[in-house]
Amino acid sequence: VQLQASGGGLVQAGGSLSLACAASGIITVRGYSMAWFRQFPGKEREWVACINNQGAGGATLYADSVEGRFTISRDNAMNMLYLLMSSLKPEDSAVYYCAAGSVCGGLTGVSTMDYWGKGTQVTVSS
Repeated sequence: VQLQASGGGLVQAGGSLSLACAASGIITVRGYSMAWFRQFPGKEREWVACINNQGAGGATLYADSVEGRFTISRDNAMNMLYLLMSSLKPEDSAVYYCAAGSVCGGLTGVSTMDYWGKGTQVTVSS
């Protein structure tokens, strides 16, 4: 297992939840562009947020639907990726995945990620 996501659960609308992703093996969160995706039932997996690798400056980027509410970050020393989700809405309910790849930018998508963790369920009640 090279990416292990955790932290999902049930939260009320307006609340906050923090997801964590432990990287291991050949994956270092500083060496890869790291991202969070989510998948709604019956839908394609969609990109939520990404952070560029350290060498590319470490810039972050967010989907419009979560901009201003979600924050992606990483801890290089611990080799961890995080997603802090605030002001959660019922429509944020999904399975969330962490991923490592080569792109954090306009082309970020499922096809640009090389490694995936198992998902963690986030449920936001109204």
